[in-house]
Amino acid sequence: MNWYRSFGITEIVFITAFLVFYMLYLTRVIGIAKRLKTPFATVFIKLFLRTLYFALLLIAMLGPSFGGSKKEVKSIGKDIMICVDLSKSMDAYDIQPTRLEKIKHEMKKLVQAFNSDRIGVIIFGAEAFMQCPLTYDQNALNLFIETMNTSLVPASGTDFGPPLRMALKKLQDEAENASQAKSKVIILISDGEDFGEETNDIAKDIDQQDIKLFTLGIGTERGGNIYAGTGVKKDREGNAVLTKLNSSSLKSLANKTGGQYFEINETKNDISRLINTISKIEGELRDARYVDVTANKYIYFLAAAALLFALDILINIRTVRI
Repeated sequence: MNWYRSFGITEIVFITAFLVFYMLYLTRVIGIAKRLKTPFATVFIKLFLRTLYFALLLIAMLGPSFGGSKKEVKSIGKDIMICVDLSKSMDAYDIQPTRLEKIKHEMKKLVQAFNSDRIGVIIFGAEAFMQCPLTYDQNALNLFIETMNTSLVPASGTDFGPPLRMALKKLQDEAENASQAKSKVIILISDGEDFGEETNDIAKDIDQQDIKLFTLGIGTERGGNIYAGTGVKKDREGNAVLTKLNSSSLKSLANKTGGQYFEINETKNDISRLINTISKIEGELRDARYVDVTANKYIYFLAAAALLFALDILINIRTVRI
């Protein structure tokens, strides 16, 4: 027999209280019976009955489990690669506090929503770098997300090609057979300014592998300035640099791969829709095993105690006979 909880201080306190109060009760009853010179043996019938249902209550509290069976436990999940644009335009503050800080906050929601799936993070500008490989470790993911900033990548524009190529390669390396591709997802997060030339070719490769590519645009159409030191970033002519969300490139990329476009701007936040959409994708079977399971049978002991308690109330036994 197994127990849900171990015998501890709480049970000892209850038993001690029961013994102390019942001994006081017995002392009083027996004392009265002796003074009246009457029999008092029937008091022990009540003692036996009450001790029995008190013991049953204690057993129910401990949660007895017995009777075993085999249960199949399946581990099902997805592989999700998140590609995050860290070009200087992500420091724009048309989305408060900045585009990047907002994305970091929303990425933590993604990590929490898919805690049973493996998630990896790729950062990119003109080049791509693996920030965090595929992992189940939420603490590690959140740590890598928190440390992201635009100084981690070279400040030379934005190219969607390298991060998508790296994400595709990592997901292909993890796949054992072609049927698993449907459970693999790429999320591309950017303000949409793509200056690469190989994006379309890589999008075709992703589509051929039947991997879903979702794009998440961050920014506004009116645009925003970028902090630089104590002021805003300026071009060579001394004008403040204005960066705008280019949603058309992100929408086109999602459409080419059978994915979907989502957006975060000053009035809309599609992160919940993105989570719901990915949640509908069927995960792959990673592991299946049989485990021994037992059921907590406390209810039987509790029912028996309740029955004896009811009998104790209904049955009237004279403890002192006159």
